[in-house]
Amino acid sequence: MMTTVSFAEVPTPVGPFVLAVTEVGLVASGWRSRPRLDEGLGLAEVHDSDRTAFAVAELNAYFAGELKTFETPVDWRLMSGSRLRVLQTLHEVPYGTAVTYGELATRSGSGVPARGIGSIMGSNPIPIIVPCHRVIAGNGLGGFSGGEGVETKRWLLTHEGYLQPTLLDL
Repeated sequence: MMTTVSFAEVPTPVGPFVLAVTEVGLVASGWRSRPRLDEGLGLAEVHDSDRTAFAVAELNAYFAGELKTFETPVDWRLMSGSRLRVLQTLHEVPYGTAVTYGELATRSGSGVPARGIGSIMGSNPIPIIVPCHRVIAGNGLGGFSGGEGVETKRWLLTHEGYLQPTLLDL
């Protein structure tokens, strides 16, 4: 049974990124401050850099352009129902690709309409590793609530090669 969480903060090109790891795996991450990330977890904190080391190393390798598939274990136990099904389906969307909200709705078999998929993406507790930045609107990028918003999403999709760099990126 999960009873503790250990945190790590990783500097990235899109801002400081916090990881929360239980005995089972990564339970939360994001651009939020550590106290804000911890709010919804309700777990006792332990200081265990060994527990977070693998996730930190993978995130660093991802941003260095050396990692395309995360192997960090994910602790799904704080999610359930349609949200869990959608996020687990999203977790399988490969690096360098994207799906529309509607395509993710269909793939997940959750019965959640495309608009509902957007809400699930906005509340994704494990961005980047569960790649909500790879979900786009049928007519453009769509929204993004992490980091600096849509500019962070654009940066991540460009980093992965899905989008071509703009003159500003060169």
